[in-house]
Amino acid sequence: MSVDRAEATRVRLTWTQPEDLVGHELRQAAQDGRDAREIEERWYAAGGSPAPDRAGASEPPAPPRLRALAGELLDELATLDSPLAADEPTDLDAIVAACPHWQGPPTSALAVGTRTPSQDRQPVGRGRTPAVTPSPLHAAWLGRAAGCLLGKPVEKLPLTGIRALARAAGNWPLTTWFTAHGVPAELLAAHPWNRRSAPTSLAENIDGMPEDDDLNYPLLSLLLLQRHGRSFTTADLARLWLDELPAGRTFTAERIAYGNLLAGVEPPETARRRNPFREWIGAQIRADVHGWTRPGDPAGAAAQAHRDAVLTHTGNGVYGAMFTAAALAVAAGGESDVHGCLAAGLRVVPPHSRYARAVRLGIETARTEGEFDAVVDRLHAVYADTHHWVHVLPNAALLAAALTHADGDFTRSIGNAVSGGWDTDSNGATAGSLAGLLAGTPDALPHHWTAPLKNRLATSVPGFDGAGFDTLAALTHQEALRP
Repeated sequence: MSVDRAEATRVRLTWTQPEDLVGHELRQAAQDGRDAREIEERWYAAGGSPAPDRAGASEPPAPPRLRALAGELLDELATLDSPLAADEPTDLDAIVAACPHWQGPPTSALAVGTRTPSQDRQPVGRGRTPAVTPSPLHAAWLGRAAGCLLGKPVEKLPLTGIRALARAAGNWPLTTWFTAHGVPAELLAAHPWNRRSAPTSLAENIDGMPEDDDLNYPLLSLLLLQRHGRSFTTADLARLWLDELPAGRTFTAERIAYGNLLAGVEPPETARRRNPFREWIGAQIRADVHGWTRPGDPAGAAAQAHRDAVLTHTGNGVYGAMFTAAALAVAAGGESDVHGCLAAGLRVVPPHSRYARAVRLGIETARTEGEFDAVVDRLHAVYADTHHWVHVLPNAALLAAALTHADGDFTRSIGNAVSGGWDTDSNGATAGSLAGLLAGTPDALPHHWTAPLKNRLATSVPGFDGAGFDTLAALTHQEALRP
């Protein structure tokens, strides 16, 4: 077989190659305060490369000897202790113990692989209430979709590119969809739209909500609750993924955990084994349904999101899911102020963790800067040189800042979240979810955001392709009412 033929037939799977994972794990070690200098020297001396900056796989693939070394070094890196571990536990009881304002008792009986339905049905904190109706849930689904879709064409682009493209179209600050109309050809060449998303997410192309993992995961969460109720276990979620989630629709930590499951690794070890993405944003984008369906019960929502998150994430990655679920739960329970929702989210996160510090930084920066561009510039000065664009910490700071600065306004919420760069579609989705829920009804959302969605989303999750957001709201409402 010729070299060209070999290249043409090779499958270069992203987010899984050991030679790419080492660079990401070395960066995570530096952030954790783990001393990996000796391992790092061995890696580069052997010809290893840093992690790809924005893509999921480097080119060309590593030779067999380097790939074998990468696996060995990943295992060695996993043995290094972090000086931050005491402040950033993953175990739920330890998280609860670290949170002085947790609104309920520890829920250790709901650990990975166990199920105690009678305990799961106990109200926690303010207690669940069936007062939520389908209307705010409909707005939340629409808001999540609109925010995600707004961010799709500029995902992976640098901040300078996002700003240049929007300004060229007269759309800065962002108040509507991105478009190529009116944008100079040389600017489009310098900052090309996301290749996979542009055909379905620019203003001139939108025809319903296209498939995206930021919508697939809420659908899977809804399916999980339909099949197993509130007492689902992490093992239930793992089996659901294997049954219903195509492996090619997973990314970063989710792809690693999926591969670990196929290799016979049990959760929660699936989150830890050779997984340098365990503190990235993936678990945070899976948390919405856990909050929507536990109105007025932030602690219960956070505990539920924890069981979901530990399949793939640890520490700060888990806190992202818990924070989001708790914030949405209080919104679903009647909280009308976005700032109160963010405060509720912080109450379920260990206060000395980097995640809590990121959220507080985002809130404080948004309160002190009049222009949101200045807020973003300050956050990028803190995180851009040290954290990957999908890491949960910079995105948490940006999300909190975007929502704080918008003060409940829907357009500003999703516009701020996307205009800050990093994981644009994920941040837009979460901001839209909370802002939509707080808006209360679909009619309260601007028509130009909801009309192009055409009450239709595409997905590879079985049973939901082509579903309307009104239908999804009704199904979510049923789970919110479930005892």
